[in-house]
Amino acid sequence: METDDAGALRIGTPQGRWVVLATVLGSSMAMLDGTVVNVALPRIGEDLGASLAALQWTLNAYLLTLAGLILLGGALGDRYGRRRVFLIGVCWFAAASAVCAAAPNVGVLIAARALQGIGGALLTPGSLAMLQATFRPDDRSAAVGLWSGLGGVAAAVGPFLGGWLVDGPGWRWIFLLNVPLAAVVLAVSLRHVPESRDESATGSFDIAGAVLAALALGGVTYALTAAGEGLSPAVWLSGAAGLLLGAVFIVVERRTPSPMLPLELFSSRLFTAVNLVTLCVYAAFSGVFFLLVVQLQTVSGFTPLTSGLALLPITVLMLALSARAGRLGKRIGPRLPLFLGPMVCAVGVLLMLRIGPGASYWTEVLPATTVMGCGMVLLVAPLTATVLAAVEVRRAGIASGVNNAAARAAGLLAVAALPALSGLSGDAYQVPASVDAAFRTSMLICAGLLVTGGLLALATVRGNVLAPEDHPVAEPDAAWSCGACGPPIDPGHERAGTPRGPAAGNATGP
Repeated sequence: METDDAGALRIGTPQGRWVVLATVLGSSMAMLDGTVVNVALPRIGEDLGASLAALQWTLNAYLLTLAGLILLGGALGDRYGRRRVFLIGVCWFAAASAVCAAAPNVGVLIAARALQGIGGALLTPGSLAMLQATFRPDDRSAAVGLWSGLGGVAAAVGPFLGGWLVDGPGWRWIFLLNVPLAAVVLAVSLRHVPESRDESATGSFDIAGAVLAALALGGVTYALTAAGEGLSPAVWLSGAAGLLLGAVFIVVERRTPSPMLPLELFSSRLFTAVNLVTLCVYAAFSGVFFLLVVQLQTVSGFTPLTSGLALLPITVLMLALSARAGRLGKRIGPRLPLFLGPMVCAVGVLLMLRIGPGASYWTEVLPATTVMGCGMVLLVAPLTATVLAAVEVRRAGIASGVNNAAARAAGLLAVAALPALSGLSGDAYQVPASVDAAFRTSMLICAGLLVTGGLLALATVRGNVLAPEDHPVAEPDAAWSCGACGPPIDPGHERAGTPRGPAAGNATGP
């Protein structure tokens, strides 16, 4: 069944509610994995006898395939049907999750995580795109608001659920949980979600660009990860190959008729600047969330459950205050929020230096995560809105997709590089003194990245860039992010005429 505005659904109908449920559950699968795997890393390392590099790859294998293929996944949905590609992604993700749960060793787990990333790249763009294509124009903001709010609940529950599963039946259940969830999504979608596609989508897919992007990121990531064990010839060769492939990727994108990454977007000085800010701040966020749970469990003696709960204030603050921050950013312009947000986050990260052996949740952990959460509230909604306002409204979708990919790539590289920069390698993540020293060095680096992002925003972002007469992009009703998962969900641009396309779903982040 094809849909158009005349035959689109209303939000209050039973079928409309089913569509929202399917998209929320589908995106929540990937979102939960983004928040619970971090909590489980120390226990996975113990159970499988994994080195720190292997644990890094447990995160990065997923991010690598997801970042490299997410724009291609959106284009496939436009051409062949958003529901179809979404459901292929759901089934793929569930099958890969089952392999993760059954992994006999860390090598199989890493391979399965890479397969999960492919599934995530297929299902993630489809969730918002289906809402955009299915509902009437005057109901879309309500549908996306429901999707955002319920997705926020999933992000809030993730650390608690992950910690409870790791403490209880075991870490394998964080992956097994995806299998019944996928079955529900499949049943609801097949029965209640209409198919939609972009009938004007033509031309070839930029498969070469997607492969080159993934290989370039993979080469650099391997070099940064392996550098912790020493600068061998293989490390230099891998890094050089990654950089060379990155240069080839740029050449290919410049010459391809339908590029995955339209380079002309970067002719906007503002778009380029805000994506550089994104690289800085999301590298810092990913580094903090990767190492904080290791510090809490290995050094401070927290259980997986209590270390997962340590991150809860950030999500609660984002859910409660992001809409207000979006309205504030529209009223005063994004320049000040994009400067103050990273600076406040940097203060929160520096407060984490107080977290050490025997740390108290109430006096050391909670103040640091609360301050960091306040900074993220100031930052994330204006950041997304500024990315969208930096380009023409018809290109807002691809702009959000590029920004999403930039955030994931930043997280990928940060998780790879920080242990090497802080001197943590091998099995040292199980030694409290080594973890404590590396954590402190890493938090200083992350604080420096945040300060750099704030200063860059202060120097490059105009105060009134979001003026509606210049860029008619609606303000965000809500925006939130788990930090390590990618840029915040920003439903506001769905009402602004965002074209259907890879775009409409690229603002989310597993």
